[in-house]
Amino acid sequence: MLSMALHLRDLEMSLRDIAKRLVITTGAQEGRHPSPATVMRMLREHDEQTATAVSA
Repeated sequence: MLSMALHLRDLEMSLRDIAKRLVITTGAQEGRHPSPATVMRMLREHDEQTATAVSA
């Protein structure tokens, strides 16, 4: 799901549009769409991890 979210962000789609296109594949919420807040948190955490890896 993260890789698709990154791809859609590169296409300059809004968080709402990204959330509409993503589908949760595992867990209790399987088959549902994540909220825009979840997408934002997922992308922010990825950006922070990438920044930490680059600076180390």
